[in-house]
Amino acid sequence: METIESSGYSPAWLGLREPADAQARSTELVAELGRLLAGGTRTEVHDLGCGTGSMGRWLAPRLAGQQHWVLHDRDLELLRYAEAAMAPAAADGAPVTATVRRDDVTALTADDLAGAGLVTASALLDLLTRDEVDTLAATILAVGCPALLTLTVVGEVRMHPADPLDDALSAAFNDHQRRHSGGRPLLGPDAVEAATEAFTRRGASVLVRPSPWRLGPEQAELTTRWLDGWIAAAYEQQPELAGRPGGYRQRRLAAAAAGELQVTVEHRDLLVVPR
Repeated sequence: METIESSGYSPAWLGLREPADAQARSTELVAELGRLLAGGTRTEVHDLGCGTGSMGRWLAPRLAGQQHWVLHDRDLELLRYAEAAMAPAAADGAPVTATVRRDDVTALTADDLAGAGLVTASALLDLLTRDEVDTLAATILAVGCPALLTLTVVGEVRMHPADPLDDALSAAFNDHQRRHSGGRPLLGPDAVEAATEAFTRRGASVLVRPSPWRLGPEQAELTTRWLDGWIAAAYEQQPELAGRPGGYRQRRLAAAAAGELQVTVEHRDLLVVPR
């Protein structure tokens, strides 16, 4: 198993992005989800690829009623962090509890999700293959509960001020996200379309809403960290971009660190309602 630091999902990075994630997620879909869950005495929520548990800390206080969260991740240290930092209470003050399960979310079955009244995930779908998303859709719908799947990238990035090389870097980054990982061709920016098709083909309704990161001077550290990784991935995909004159990387990182760059990274949130 990869360590936290080598996997790129360190608590430090996840903590840095948590406020931007929280601001971006669609509250409209949460309101609709609240209506779907209204009347229940207790909801069991399965959070897939929970990381440090930011989804639970954000969503649990926005839903009414007693909740028990089952946190799934392959990283034991992240699971321990998530369990310890879970939100203690729901929107109406009802108790929220949590347990953890160390497993691979791509191998879950309907039995693993038995009892779920809600399935959630954040920033997960674009890291899966088409077959994995299709299997996940079948598994969730076999359980028969709604799913809130947030913060899936769609391959759209806008920066202000703009630069002539922005579009070339964005295209290279998107191609990089579709590359094979351990022999698995990932969906990357095609994940929203693939997931919507997989769920609707099985009779579910899917509501899709925008959930953009909007990064400005107040998020200079996050912008710099995100931009550094974005550029590095684009250069890895198309090394010739690094040789372009003008020092794109240096200029952009300096502007981000100084709080002079505004970035919008588009995501989409999906609310899946079973038939």
